[in-house]
Amino acid sequence: MITSLSIENFALIEKLSVNFSDGFSVITGETGAGKSILLGALGLVLGKRADLTSLKNKEEKCIIEANFSIKKYHLKPFFIANDLDYEDETIIRREILPSGKSRAFINDTPVNLNELQELSNYLIDIHSQHQTQELSEDKVQFQIIDSVASNFDLISEYTLKLKDYKKVKSDLKSKTELLQSVLKEQDYNSFLLEELLAANLKNGEQEELEEQFEKLNNVEFIKENIVKSLTIANDDQIGVLNNLKEIKLSFQKIAGFSSEYNELFERISSVLIEFDDIEKELTNLSETLYSNPEELELLNQKLQLIYALQKKHQVNSVEELLLIQNDLDNKVVSVTTLESEIISMENHIEEIKIQLDILSEQISKNRVEAVPVLVNKLSQILEQLGMPNAKFDIQLIKKEEYYNNGKDEIQFLFSANKGSDFGMLKKVASGGEMSRIMLAVKSVLSIYSSLPTIIFDEIDTGVSGEIAHKMGEIMKSMSQNMQVFAITHLPQIAGKGKEHFKVFKVVKDNQTQSELKLLTDDERIIEIAQMLSGSTISDSALNHAKELLN
Repeated sequence: MITSLSIENFALIEKLSVNFSDGFSVITGETGAGKSILLGALGLVLGKRADLTSLKNKEEKCIIEANFSIKKYHLKPFFIANDLDYEDETIIRREILPSGKSRAFINDTPVNLNELQELSNYLIDIHSQHQTQELSEDKVQFQIIDSVASNFDLISEYTLKLKDYKKVKSDLKSKTELLQSVLKEQDYNSFLLEELLAANLKNGEQEELEEQFEKLNNVEFIKENIVKSLTIANDDQIGVLNNLKEIKLSFQKIAGFSSEYNELFERISSVLIEFDDIEKELTNLSETLYSNPEELELLNQKLQLIYALQKKHQVNSVEELLLIQNDLDNKVVSVTTLESEIISMENHIEEIKIQLDILSEQISKNRVEAVPVLVNKLSQILEQLGMPNAKFDIQLIKKEEYYNNGKDEIQFLFSANKGSDFGMLKKVASGGEMSRIMLAVKSVLSIYSSLPTIIFDEIDTGVSGEIAHKMGEIMKSMSQNMQVFAITHLPQIAGKGKEHFKVFKVVKDNQTQSELKLLTDDERIIEIAQMLSGSTISDSALNHAKELLN
């Protein structure tokens, strides 16, 4: 529950600090006094977005801080999951800077708004007038009946399974579309793969083939130059080989005269040995070179095949062709793999559906059992609120589709008067009736819900007299299970509060400010008397106020 609230520099509030007790508290004040400002400040603490218009003084930051006693509400798992420090007395702080930026803290740890909003769902239910219409929404109606049916653990388990189901179905759709796409290209891919496999390509093959082709294609010219080189090397008169032998012989004769001549002699000997080896290789080449048109044609055909494949696949090397070949091979093989994966996913989906059906059947069974309990409790409360003939017809229709909370559709029908036909809530219930129905619903939920705090913002709109008195009794009764606040204009409800706060405006230094005050017993009498008779308080109003308080 909320134990204290402090506000600085927010709207018409310069600085305000207030402590709250458990039980039933009422907040009253004239229209425009600032009750909505309090709710706005509390909304910021609970994660609503802020802007600079919230600042009273645009040059200073706004700080709103709320203390919550959460020991009894089993919230440690939330703090652990979000890596937050858990404290039995948890402090939530929100700051709005003059720059327009805002910051949020839980127990002095910075958090984002999503985390703050998630925590607030476990702390406070703020019920304003416009939310009464939410009773007509399927989501809210299911929340009501599932609270009575104690279905939330089952629905949490179902939701996880449904998430898994939707993911696998989505993956299956993608795999199936991929398989269809692959199958369309299968024949063409197989043809391309067979064409590449038939080419029997090897890394580095193109360069080797091109070299062999150039040799064979120019064999006569190559042989002519080799023969010419041999002639120059071996000619008896001017042959390089004979001349080198003569030079060697000459230097052999003088090598003994100095180390310099000997070194030259050794170098000439080395050149002669090398050249002699070259002459032998040229001779071998000359003897092995011959024209081979058949081999030349085969080389040409293989090269033309490589060039054609490169052009078709828009690449420039055999290595790139081999990569394409490997990719095509994977695509052809992937058909079998995809088909196997699809079968496995289809089987998995069937398994999840069985689990979803079991869970949804139990959820539905619990709802069916909860319907008469809910209808009976609502009817009893509405009878107290002056609607003795109010009746509900809650119908659950089983469907094949998997919804977010099971496989049921709901019809939440209502009849306010005896003999009247059942109809949709928003069509057959008046504003005052909707307020009473919502209070009845919240009263029932207070028994089954572990929510610490509920705030009713003028839920008494459209009612008065004895009905207002009964509404106050119901809120007071709810406060046995949770902390209850009522922002009200009705003295009958104000008189039921354990504590009574008044919101009012004052002028300080030519500035209008809103303030909140906890009233003493005597001040409560005066406030309720004013609510009964206006600013001029009569003796009868004072006596009536005392009676309401007693």
